[in-house]
Amino acid sequence: MTLRQKTADWLATPWVSRFIFGVIVFNAIILGMETSKTIMDAAGPLILALDALCLTIFVIELAAKLFAQRGQFFRNGWNIFDFVIVGVSLVPGNGGLSVLRALRILRVLRVISVVPSLRRVVEGFVTALPGMGSVFLLMGIVFYIAAVMATKLFGAAFPEWFGTLGRSGYSLFQIMTLESWSMGIVRPVMEVYPYAWVFFVPFIMVTTFAVVNLLVGLIVNSMQDAHAEEGNAATDAYRDEVMKKLEAIEARLDRDSKAG
Repeated sequence: MTLRQKTADWLATPWVSRFIFGVIVFNAIILGMETSKTIMDAAGPLILALDALCLTIFVIELAAKLFAQRGQFFRNGWNIFDFVIVGVSLVPGNGGLSVLRALRILRVLRVISVVPSLRRVVEGFVTALPGMGSVFLLMGIVFYIAAVMATKLFGAAFPEWFGTLGRSGYSLFQIMTLESWSMGIVRPVMEVYPYAWVFFVPFIMVTTFAVVNLLVGLIVNSMQDAHAEEGNAATDAYRDEVMKKLEAIEARLDRDSKAG
């Protein structure tokens, strides 16, 4: 067995995955502790050293994967994801790039690539993106029409909410999220325009209860498809393994019968 194969088998062992998962969680705690001035004053050098140790472990893991997989490494989307996340952490955070220090918390996202159930969630979400694009386009059209109407209808009396197209769009987004929509916006508007509910209630029905639930349905359906595909792949792999064992048994029986 070659060194590359040994490295690949070592990376595939469950304890390595559990160890990397533990390092990710530990690193997330460390990065959170760095935001506390009290903790940093008391143990700043130790925390920074532990953070550097976690980053070193991530780099070693990626280097081992690159060695074991070579050109196949960048054909896996999750490998690219891990490579970018760790690469951002290696960029010096000095001067104009100091904002990159805050991006180190993105390492926590590596939990997604380590935990299979989280991968299924993300894969389902990504699969749903094409369909979601059509839904977002529909929502954009609805918002644009509603914003123009709201500006025309209520802009003169309530310029802070509906004075411009942008303000109307933002107010309608707040209404769609149901955040203080009734007492905060709609009821004050109805004091001036008693029949304003005829505009706002259908808008909420269309956006909040129809279009948003359509998005949720697309994501759930895509997650179910991704889970089914993974189950089918596991079944196929198990069937192939069983067939190989049966073929090996058959070949052994043939050899035994010829020898006898």
